[in-house]
Amino acid sequence: MTTHTIGIIMNGVTGRMGTNQHLIRSILAIRNQGGVQLANGDTIMPDPILVGRQAHKLQALAQKHGVEKWSTDLSACLADSNYSIYFDAQTTNRRAASIKQAIAAGKHIYCEKPTADSLEQSLELARLAREAGVKNGVVQDKLFLPGLLKLKRLVDSGYFGRILSVRMEFGYWVFEGDWQAGQRPSWNYRKEDGGGIIVDMFAHWRYVLDNLFGEVKSVSCLGTTHIPQRVDERGERYACTADDAAYATFLLENGIIVQANSSWAVRVDRDDLLTIQVDGTEGSAVAGLRDCKVQHRVNTPKPVWNPDIPNPFRFTQQWQEVPDNQVFENGFKEQWELFLKHVVDDEIPFQWDLLEGAKGTQMAELGLQSWAERRWIDVPALQL
Repeated sequence: MTTHTIGIIMNGVTGRMGTNQHLIRSILAIRNQGGVQLANGDTIMPDPILVGRQAHKLQALAQKHGVEKWSTDLSACLADSNYSIYFDAQTTNRRAASIKQAIAAGKHIYCEKPTADSLEQSLELARLAREAGVKNGVVQDKLFLPGLLKLKRLVDSGYFGRILSVRMEFGYWVFEGDWQAGQRPSWNYRKEDGGGIIVDMFAHWRYVLDNLFGEVKSVSCLGTTHIPQRVDERGERYACTADDAAYATFLLENGIIVQANSSWAVRVDRDDLLTIQVDGTEGSAVAGLRDCKVQHRVNTPKPVWNPDIPNPFRFTQQWQEVPDNQVFENGFKEQWELFLKHVVDDEIPFQWDLLEGAKGTQMAELGLQSWAERRWIDVPALQL
């Protein structure tokens, strides 16, 4: 039995998502469980080095979680042959340049999305990685959520019959930062810093729709900035230049119509921060992050519109829960394990590469174009 020690340069993990999901709940969790096991009995053990621009943050993070190595010198880390994977969780406007540098150094690439500020840059990264022969992957975390895995199980089983429509509701109230601190960083609301809910969330919606229901063929989108001013981390008021809500309709290749509302200015009256309702000829389902409930045609109530009497139905009580039937790991960790296996073993595929990531960037650009031009936009196929 062999242990494959894989050095990973982790750039930008001092942020909330990078720290919690990628460092603590993925890489350190994998180390604590004794690595990733291959079918032949071999073990993959990740060996991270934390990289960033602020030494004090890196040092504090490393000490808190028992990580031995950290550095502010990305070039030196990329030149070190002990590290074969470069991971990027920086803000979007810094990502492309660092990934290019890592590809040039011969590193395998794993990164957050969006992969770049523009479709042109995202396609360039995919092309450079292919030409360099390095393995590459993009985080597609929502595909690994328990609720969406249950939803995928229903789709694959044919439970819905012919799927008619999908309705997605995402968002929550992000405080403005004056009388309560905002729970998202201020750059999210500045377009010049790569912010905006369309750029952030349409990359997610693209891979969710493509992988669960069918390829997106056209989009109509209306964005807006509901909250014009917020207060940043220093207590200073600033103008919000990026969209904080988007109301979109997607048409899929198989005729399925998808309505997707995304907002950081909405108060939640639903089961989860993200809910996806699927309606088909044979049945319906509503999935959240972890749970999924169904209603088959034989269990569907028969309401009649009558505003003159109290509603006799308790609609939310007329659904059945889909059982877990398996142990669900952290979705970020599961995808990390798949990518590590892919790096070590050429026979193990990894389908969510930089070209798939470019589709997310494309979706965001087309959403912004649709908003600007007030029209439907077709989604062209991407080629390198």
